Amino acid sequence: MELGIGSRVKHATYGDGVVVNVKSNYYSVTFIHEGRKDISREHNVLEIIEAVEPQEDMISNAELERTLIGILQRWTEMPEHVSLGAKWTGGKMILQPGDPNMSNKEMPIDTFFHKIVMLRDRLRVMEQRINAHDKLSDEDKVNMQQYITKIYGSLTSFNVLFKFPHDQFVGEKSKD
Repeated sequence: MELGIGSRVKHATYGDGVVVNVKSNYYSVTFIHEGRKDISREHNVLEIIEAVEPQEDMISNAELERTLIGILQRWTEMPEHVSLGAKWTGGKMILQPGDPNMSNKEMPIDTFFHKIVMLRDRLRVMEQRINAHDKLSDEDKVNMQQYITKIYGSLTSFNVLFKFPHDQFVGEKSKD
């Protein structure tokens, strides 16, 4: 049975409580002696003392937005948000020519980082299109994938800019 906000429940460990929020995969319940706990909806661990009908719209706008963004990122070319490492925030990149008569080129490091992330995203899209291409042989796909892997390897120098390791470039793994 679906529970709505205000439903009174009992949990074997936490005791008596009231449902104060309903999410897609859990209930937030405030228990008399234990405070607020999130209880999975997958397991029937709550004994219903008094049920309140759930509202028709059980998903929040924020949750709906997160879900839609996830779907769009997975199935379109929409770039994901990638964070710049904190130590680089507000910094600038300076290119200094070897010729002392020429001036330096400066750019905000977050602008440069954005270009690196766009390059990575476009490589990923190209990789997906190669894999899905119906006129390329499997051998051609493998050969192209090897070049893409080598490109990723060449770009690992920029990994120092990424905040999270899972966003970084990964090249060909050593066979040792």
